[in-house]
Amino acid sequence: MKKILFIEDESALHKALGEILKQEGYEMVSAFDGEAGLEMAEKEKPDFILLDLVLPKIHGFDVLKELKKNEETKDIPVIILTNLENMQDVEKSIKMGAKGYLVKSGYTLEEVVEKIKKIIEGK
Repeated sequence: MKKILFIEDESALHKALGEILKQEGYEMVSAFDGEAGLEMAEKEKPDFILLDLVLPKIHGFDVLKELKKNEETKDIPVIILTNLENMQDVEKSIKMGAKGYLVKSGYTLEEVVEKIKKIIEGK
């Protein structure tokens, strides 16, 4: 079973996305701040990371930078899921190694799961 790490500080979103991912046959592990996210990425070795940018403790960009620097986590695909609609943030995320950038208001959770599936299954 593929494991997805969701680094996001909104617990309602964790619950909703977790339900959909479970129905699709994925396991989801949760981190509610950037620091916990980095620890979980190393410990859990997820197949995929969904990362918010606005996080307590460590900002999402710094989390992404650390993930890509670390030998153990640098090859894990990351998609940014955030409320920030700034083109500079999009470009910066992609330059830093993110596989995609989704604005929360622009996608349903089902569409987010479809994007995750595409990347994980390589379709």
